[in-house]
Amino acid sequence: MNSTQLDSDSGTPPVARMDPDSPEFKVASRPVVSYSGTQQNELLAALPREVLESLFEHLELVALPFGKELFEYGSKLENVYFPTTAIVSLLYVMEDGATTEIAVVGHEGVVGVSMFPGERAMCSAVVQSAGYGYRLKAQALRDCFNQGGALPQLLMRYNHALFAQMAQNAVGGRHSSIEQKLCRWLLDRLDRSATNELKVTQEMISIMLGVRRESITAAAGKLQDDGMITYRRGNITVLDRAGLERYAGECYKVAKTEYDRLLVDVASC
Repeated sequence: MNSTQLDSDSGTPPVARMDPDSPEFKVASRPVVSYSGTQQNELLAALPREVLESLFEHLELVALPFGKELFEYGSKLENVYFPTTAIVSLLYVMEDGATTEIAVVGHEGVVGVSMFPGERAMCSAVVQSAGYGYRLKAQALRDCFNQGGALPQLLMRYNHALFAQMAQNAVGGRHSSIEQKLCRWLLDRLDRSATNELKVTQEMISIMLGVRRESITAAAGKLQDDGMITYRRGNITVLDRAGLERYAGECYKVAKTEYDRLLVDVASC
C-alpha cells in the first residue's frame, strides 16, 4: 500500500506530516487537547466530564497519516488511540504477506486497549483514512479502568460491539457474495466518514477483503450499473445508501445493530 492509493483529504483539516511519535509533535499537540475536541470521539464523549478531564494530562492529539502502523502483530501494546476523523483497519497478516481486514475502527471506538502490562497485539493496526485522534498511554487507561465507574462499562460495551463486527466479518467471508462483501465494506467506511465520498482504489479494497482485484472491479461495476455508486479514478461516491444496505443484508445488519445498541447504552453510563 502507498499514499497514492487513498487520498488523505476526507473533508477534514490537512494532515500534518510530522511524525506523531516525535517529541516536537508531543509539545505542539498538548495545548490543543480540549473538552470540545474530545467530543469528536463517541467513547470519550460518553465519559462523565470529570472523568474525561482527569485524562487530559495524559491525552495527546496526534495526526494519523495514511499508512501509519499504530502497532503490529506481536508487539507490546503501549498506546491506546481514540480516532476522531481517522479510520483504522485491524489487519491479520499471514506469513506469506497476505492481508485480511478483520475489523475497522473510527470515531465510534478505540484501538489498542490492553488490560495487562506486557500484553501483546493479536493483529496489526494501520491507518486507512488519514485524520486525527487522541493517543493515551496504555498504563494511564489501565489506571483509570481500575478505578471503576463509567470507563470500564464503556470499554466492555464497545468490546462487545467490536466482537460482533469481527464475527460478522468471519461469517460474511464464508457465506456472502463478493457484491455483499463490497457493500458492507463501503457502508463500514461510510458510517465513519463525514461525506458520502470515499477515496480508495479497487486494489486497496481487494487487499482488505482478501479477494482478486478483478472480482472487485466486476462487483463495483454491477453496483454502478444499478445506480448505487459512481466510481471514477479512485473515488467512490455512494448514491443510494439504502440500496447498499438492502444488498448487503445480514452481512452488514448484525454488526450495525450492535453499534446502534452501543450508542444507546453509552447514554446510560
